[in-house]
Amino acid sequence: MKHHPDVASLLAAWRDPPGGDDELRSRIGATVAALKSLRRDRPDLFSPEAARLVRPAPGPAAAPERRSPPAGNPDAVLREVFGFPSFRPGQRELVDAVLAGRDALGVLPTGSGKSLTYQLPARMLGGVTLVVSPLIALMKDQVEAMGRVGLRATFLNSALDAEERRTRVAAVRRGEYELVYAAPEGLEGAAGAALAGARLSLVAVDEAHCISHWGHDFRPAYRNLAGLRARFGGAPVLALTATATPKVATDIAEQLGMRDPALFRGSVFRPNLRLEAVKKGGDGPGSRDEILSRVRARRGESGIVYCIARKSAESVAEFLRSRKVKALAYHAGLEAGERERVQDAFLGGSADVVVATVAFGMGIDKPDIRYVIHRDMPGSVEGYCQEIGRAGRDGEASDCVLLYSWADVMAHDRLAEGTDDAATARLQRLKARAMFEWAESAGCRHRLLGRHFGEDLPPCGASCDTCAPGRTGVSLVGARRRAAPSRRSR
Repeated sequence: MKHHPDVASLLAAWRDPPGGDDELRSRIGATVAALKSLRRDRPDLFSPEAARLVRPAPGPAAAPERRSPPAGNPDAVLREVFGFPSFRPGQRELVDAVLAGRDALGVLPTGSGKSLTYQLPARMLGGVTLVVSPLIALMKDQVEAMGRVGLRATFLNSALDAEERRTRVAAVRRGEYELVYAAPEGLEGAAGAALAGARLSLVAVDEAHCISHWGHDFRPAYRNLAGLRARFGGAPVLALTATATPKVATDIAEQLGMRDPALFRGSVFRPNLRLEAVKKGGDGPGSRDEILSRVRARRGESGIVYCIARKSAESVAEFLRSRKVKALAYHAGLEAGERERVQDAFLGGSADVVVATVAFGMGIDKPDIRYVIHRDMPGSVEGYCQEIGRAGRDGEASDCVLLYSWADVMAHDRLAEGTDDAATARLQRLKARAMFEWAESAGCRHRLLGRHFGEDLPPCGASCDTCAPGRTGVSLVGARRRAAPSRRSR
């Protein structure tokens, strides 16, 4: 990297590609954007001259060109195509921004319908909407769901054989699809090559917090998304996440090269979720007995029990089965077919409880999960918020029980030791301690969650163990069911 003439040659080829090759230009553009991102993170790798060549342009970025919204009424499309009577909070604001050609960043809680904010514009905009998602295992389900409402969708990922990939690539180039799902890694291969010849109307980046070192689930492959705009002809970018502090939201916008993005941040407060924290150890019941008690209180209802380790997930699931509970284990160490079997059993109702590591839950659209129990403390407040968000998507009262101890903090420290980057390891240790402090803190738990994400909330009054001590989830269920009608999940 110290040899700056190579950087200069790259920039020259980007500005004037050999033979006028636009596809080559888009690829070089992505590399240039990645170099700019690398310069920001590791300036020590660049000579002064190379750093000058790839530094961001001075002054504020130019605002993107606005366009007239396409013909049609979003409310009508919502009703006639998707079957919903009205938008949820944040959905209409993001849809309107996208339809006007503006970059947008949505921080919306799990279960708030983030996917609709790119699916509806995909129908109205024409061309191709690219959806960047890390959830390769769930792309097939998402494409099938789009097919049921009449949207032409496909996915391009490593699960396809060579012949099927070629067939889909050719169809994408012919403009036969409105939505194309791809993993960030795939954009360097067949997916990126296919889309280079397509007319992209929108780039939607799901789980956008993965691009930020400050986020709770940083993934290096997401850094390559920095060149999306240059690579795909300046299409507007929609970034979506369920959990982002103000610092992470700013970093997302910078990493994706977003220009004057519209920002909508939904509230983290969901009154139907009752938050409770129980410290493990001492003279209290063991975690297995505590979990069994909670599960039996919700007998026959769906729930998730989260564990930090695969071995724990398997042993707790076996313990629950020995007590006549229909429980299955799920973790990344299982074969793909077994993971799919467990997921289908849970979604279909033949299993009441999934005992899982954090590998389970992303993209699961099951509205009637009545409880989420953490056998072990999550590694961050962001991770906790995302995981409890899988409960009660239908608006019904649901329990979120955290079992925690300082030993859990030490377990996360040991996981951090396996991280190559010292700064990332330090951040992981800090996040685990922030999670422990949240559990130990006095005051309304919902209000403390809001404070972490920069939201000022009043005390919840009745939706946590601090504001309503001794009030069990069972008693809340009856009250909430009488007061709140069921809603379709989307």
